[in-house]
This record gives sequence, structure tokens and C-alpha cells, in this order.
Amino acid sequence: MQIRTIHSRYKSTGTITRLPQFEEEEDSATREALTDEEIYARRKPPTSIVIRYGSMRLVAEFPYDGPSKPGCGSKLVVRTSRGMEIGEMLTTTCPNSGCGKSVSREQLLDYIDQSGGHQYPFRTDGKILRVASVEDLNRWSAIQSEARAAKATISAAISSVGLSEQMTLIDVEPTLSQEVLTIYYSSEDRVDFRSLVQDLAREFSCRIEMRQVGARDEARLVADYERCGQHCCCQNFLKVLKPVSMRSAKVQKATLDPLKISGRCGRLMCCLRYEDETYSELKARLPHRKSRVGTPEGPGMVVDSKILVQLVLVKLEADGRQIAGPVEDLCDPEESLELMKKAHFDPLRGMPAEALEPTTRSSSGKRSRQGKKGKKGKKGKDAQQDAYRAASRAESSEAGAAAGSDALAPGEKPKKKRRRRRRKSSSEASGHAGPAASGAEASGDSPSSGASGSEPTKKKRRRRRRRKSSGGDSGGTDGTAPPPSSS
Repeated sequence: MQIRTIHSRYKSTGTITRLPQFEEEEDSATREALTDEEIYARRKPPTSIVIRYGSMRLVAEFPYDGPSKPGCGSKLVVRTSRGMEIGEMLTTTCPNSGCGKSVSREQLLDYIDQSGGHQYPFRTDGKILRVASVEDLNRWSAIQSEARAAKATISAAISSVGLSEQMTLIDVEPTLSQEVLTIYYSSEDRVDFRSLVQDLAREFSCRIEMRQVGARDEARLVADYERCGQHCCCQNFLKVLKPVSMRSAKVQKATLDPLKISGRCGRLMCCLRYEDETYSELKARLPHRKSRVGTPEGPGMVVDSKILVQLVLVKLEADGRQIAGPVEDLCDPEESLELMKKAHFDPLRGMPAEALEPTTRSSSGKRSRQGKKGKKGKKGKDAQQDAYRAASRAESSEAGAAAGSDALAPGEKPKKKRRRRRRKSSSEASGHAGPAASGAEASGDSPSSGASGSEPTKKKRRRRRRRKSSGGDSGGTDGTAPPPSSS
């Protein structure tokens, strides 16, 4: 219904009339929440503002008594000890501010104390004049362009006085009022630049300040991004550049390659100092190398350790194996023997609780089924192999029984197999050959009786063989007496 009304009004008048719901929301008397515009209008102008200014990105807190209510990031015209400059608003230290992100003075002082204390470059000897206008910003852009052109003039002046080998020009910083021109340079030794300052003062008609900086301050002035993808810490927020020791690099880095642990300034990266305390606490929990410790598998010697993951590589004394485990599992070497016994005593450790529960039997004698898995009765790989072996054995036994029944007469018992014994002498061999000889006479073969007079043969060891079921007709190989000699 409302859509049709709007459509009809648009056709008749050519414009869309606002719905009553929107008009009620604009009326502050009919709604509970306030809009951002109303909140900003109710706030009072701040009385103190924290700003950042200059090429060295100094931080200061200056008073403000203007009618405007600037927000974070606003450009302000400030007066410092060097003259009028352009600064950037960071936050306010009073509750009545237009930004809505103000901090208390206690929080600001706490931040300064944690960031360097008395070494932190925090200043209060200045004043905020006004919010920068478009004319101020255009003028500041033109001054910065002139400063880049003046850098070549200053380099030529340094060469003319013969100081090009002793000092290196880094950057030039002007002010908005053009009262002071600050020149940053680097040098290993002390430089006498009095003649240079006089020439530059006549050239630019302002006061010249020469500031010597080190490698880290040079990176703060001219560097942009680090290998991590962020702005250099010294250029972004780090104001106090404390020295970084090589010990921190050895603890935190697996390699000491200068290309990986050095920053844009050529020194050790400042971020190594951020996690130095955490690494020290974690390293204190790990045992030293070549120290004897106890593990659940027995005592051993510490070979290596990882700080962040808190793992220790131990070489066991029993078999020389190397195992890795968390530092929480380490114990006294004497106690590890008891832990090792417990670990070997329980062969089912690590199995789920359901698999370890014993199966109970009901009153009828049947095994009670536990869980849904027991109802399915799945056979594993071992059960299938056992079933296959049992079937093959049954088939072989049936085949052997069938073969034995065909060879024997009905009612006859199967003969026991005789093992072949070692022949000791000819006389014993003749005695053992008695039954075989009688069998030979029945078949028509009568051996001569000269075997009894033959000389005894040597003892021989022969492999025991089972006599074949069809055997017995063979000659001297089946245990019968040797044939008589021709004499």
C-alpha cells in the first residue's frame, strides 16, 4: 500500500515524498539514541591536544584555546622552540573533546614511562595556534619543494669547503615560518663546520642548525618499509632507540646471517628487543644441553631443544634412540625408571575407554553385546586369515583320510611308520634284515648266507627319512643286509 502511494505521488508531482517513519527518526524528541552530529555538537572544544611534528616525528602536548573541535589526524599549526610548524593531532587528554577517543593524562604518562621514561622525547613548551587551513597546507607543500631543491645547494657548499669526505648530508628540514633550517648529517669524527654555517646562513637568510645523527636516526629520516611489510619501527612509533645485543639474536634466530637479522640501518633489528623477555622466560624452563633428564621411556641426555614449541630432544641411555617430547613430561632420572615400568606394564595404553571395558556375561551364559559395533560382528583381517587357514587344514586332512582308506583293507588297522635307524655294524644290520629277508623269500628272491661272514662296515650317519608306504622292495637302501661278495 505504501509503495503504491509513493509511486502515485511520484507520477503526480515528479518528486518522492518522505515516509512518516523517516521524519519521526529525525525528531530527537521521539527517539532514544543520538546521531553522530548531535553528539559532536554537544561536545566542547578540547583544552589540551597531543600532536606529532617534525621530520623526527617528535611527540608533544600543547594547550589549545580555539573554538574548533579537531579530530584525530587533523593538521594543526603549532608554535615550537624552532618556530611555526605543521603538526598532526594524535589524541586529546581532556574528557570534553570532539574526537571521542581521548585518553587521560595518567594513561599518557604511563605510555611514556613504558616507552623510554625520561629518554622519551616528549615536550610541552609550545602552543597550538589554529587548525591548518587550505592556505597553510599549500604554503607548507611549496616550502617542502624548495627544501628538496636546497639540498643540492647544501651538498655543493659542503664540497666547496672541503668537508665532503668527513661528513655526509642526509636530510634538510625547514619550518613553516622559515626561521630555522635544520640540516642532518652523519660523520664518524667531530667536524668543524663553522665556515659552512656562515655560507649557508648568507645563502638562505635564516638560522642554520647542524645535527649529527647515527645509523638508526638516519633510517628514521629516509627509510620507508621493512621486510615485514610495515613501516620501520623507528619511523612509526619507536622513539627511544636502545641498543640490541647479539645474545638476543642468538636466542631468537636459528641463523646469524647478517642479511636476516639486520634492519635498514645495517644494525641489529629493533624488533629483536620486543620478544627478548618472552624468549628468556621460555628458555629458562628448558634443560641445558648435555644434561641428564628422565623421560617416560627412561633416562637420557639432552641433545637439542626448541624454545617456542617447548620441545626437548633426548638420547636414551638404554638403546641410544632419540625421542622428542614436551618439557612437561621430563622428570628426575631416577623417577623415570618407575614411569618406564608403568608404561610397559600397561600394553593397552592409548586405547579408548570403550575398548578396554571387559565383556560381561548374562545369567543365561551368553555374552552380552555392548554398543552398536558388537551387533554387526565384523571380522578383522586377522580373523579372516585364521578362518582361511582352518579351512585349508580341514581340506588337507580330508584328502589324507580319503587316501588312507583306499589303501587299507576293510577292518585292517593302518601300520605305524617306522623311522630309519643308524646302522651300527654288519651283524646288527643282518639282524634288522630278518623280516625283510623273509619277505624276499616269499617273493622268490633268496639272498645268500655269506653276509654273516662279511667284515663289519663303518658307522655312518644318515639323515632320517620316513619310509614310503609303497617301499620295502628296495635293495640295500631300505635297511636290508648288503649283497654277498663274489668270493
